Amino acid sequence: MSTSFSPDLDRRCIDALRLLAVDMVEAAKSGHPGLPLGAAHLAHVVYTRHLRHAPRSPDWPDRDRFVLSAGHGSALLYSMLHFTGYDLSIEECKNFRQWGSKTPGHPEVHYTPGVETTTGPLGQGIANAVGLAMAEQMLAERYNREGHELFGHRTFVIAGDGDLMEGVASEAASLAGHLGLGKLVVLYDDNDISIDGHTDITFTEDVGARFAAFGWQVLHVDGHDLDAIDQGIQEALAETGKPTMVVAKTHIGLDSAVQDSSKAHGSPLGPDNTRALKEKLGWPVDEPFHRPDDVAAAYGRAVEAGQDQVKTWEGQRDAHATAHPELGAELARVLAGELPDGVFDDLPQWNPGDKALATRKASGAMVTALSARVGELAGGSADLAGSNNTFVKEAGTFGEDVGGRNIHFGVREHGMASIANGMALSGIRPYVATFLIFTDYLRPTLRLAAMAHLDVTYIMTHDSIGLGEDGPTHQPVEHLASLRAIPGLTVLRPADANETREAWQAALEVEGPVLLALTRQGLPIQDRPAGADARQGGYVLKEADGGEPKVILIGTGS
Repeated sequence: MSTSFSPDLDRRCIDALRLLAVDMVEAAKSGHPGLPLGAAHLAHVVYTRHLRHAPRSPDWPDRDRFVLSAGHGSALLYSMLHFTGYDLSIEECKNFRQWGSKTPGHPEVHYTPGVETTTGPLGQGIANAVGLAMAEQMLAERYNREGHELFGHRTFVIAGDGDLMEGVASEAASLAGHLGLGKLVVLYDDNDISIDGHTDITFTEDVGARFAAFGWQVLHVDGHDLDAIDQGIQEALAETGKPTMVVAKTHIGLDSAVQDSSKAHGSPLGPDNTRALKEKLGWPVDEPFHRPDDVAAAYGRAVEAGQDQVKTWEGQRDAHATAHPELGAELARVLAGELPDGVFDDLPQWNPGDKALATRKASGAMVTALSARVGELAGGSADLAGSNNTFVKEAGTFGEDVGGRNIHFGVREHGMASIANGMALSGIRPYVATFLIFTDYLRPTLRLAAMAHLDVTYIMTHDSIGLGEDGPTHQPVEHLASLRAIPGLTVLRPADANETREAWQAALEVEGPVLLALTRQGLPIQDRPAGADARQGGYVLKEADGGEPKVILIGTGS
């Protein structure tokens, strides 16, 4: 969308966003008004001058993505989604942070239309956005053809100081700079305030210099000057060889009595301060949730503009399918979230008496076989591809080969997992790998994948003391029990190579994330009864000899 508003209408639209957010927080008697008051200028410029989106078709595959990494400022996002025509009523806004509403305290994907990813745990949104940008490049390289370019969307992020303190953001940003993800734009809401006070009590680094060292283009703008923000985003989009950070200097709680104070961060302004703010801005003081007609009409232009873009894209998609029928059929399948016909036919099998085989090696055979059949299967390891058996020779390397699907994540377990969450939100089926012990480094993101029902496969090898001489620092003990306690995560620990095949089938069939706990050491191929399948959850391997058993042994894995 690129819409020209008059300066007065720009101001009224921004104030409408800000004050609707304030009213939401006041009604809930909890929330974070500071970011909406201070960052609304950034969101307004993105949504009205740059973002290609379709409020009535929020799942349009080539829409630009907007990620509010600073998810505590959710009231700003909900205000924008309401005004621009998404299925988010004013009643839902009035029920902000209430049980059952579509306006939870932090944004949740697949729950609120227009929310692209679940954010709130800081740093996750930036890292997810790296995955979204990587997925766009994968889709473009696989499906775009001359005269039929179906993918070219951009990813925009608003992030705060807290996001940039988190290690996961640095892990992902470092990889993004290395890969030169030129369609990724992060707007840094640089207001110098966090919960405990001014950021200089802990955070005195030059953030822009850090990101420049990562390989990003770094720009500096006044975060309340609409033309400066616009110019910064234009420069960002013109730089196609590297991601861009736009450092936007802003005032948290702008215009309120608690401007530039940590008091603006996470508490309602209160009735008196809210009234004073509305009087200052010339807003009706006794009409909460006020929505001026001219603002509603201006933001509402996004509906028709979005549908026009969707209609144009659908025509391009149909022409693409006519010109490239096999590719078009595959794309339709991928966007529908379906697997190819016969995907599990004639997969590798092993027989009792064969040489003992580590389940990590059996998994490697499965990754290679499935990669040839499932074009959207992509992933890699946190610098352990040789140990995790994740590299597929025939699949090429992302960032080096056009259409490459092997990803070198480097020693960045947390960033790797969060990037995978972003990829899974765009139709890619990602897998990520490291040692089981290092689930401790990626657990927060794994939990979010489970909450959001994301189809990510975790290949976690070296699953026990059987890993040997690396010793107790690398030997997982409590990890399986703690992982199985995560709601929505399927944990599978195959006992041999054939169970590994079935575990991989389950990984592609089950909705939501699946973790495979795999061995370093060789395991004998079990002589299983006919019909035994690990996807049953369990089966009788051997019956007791001579009548009723006195002891029943139940086990998984090695």
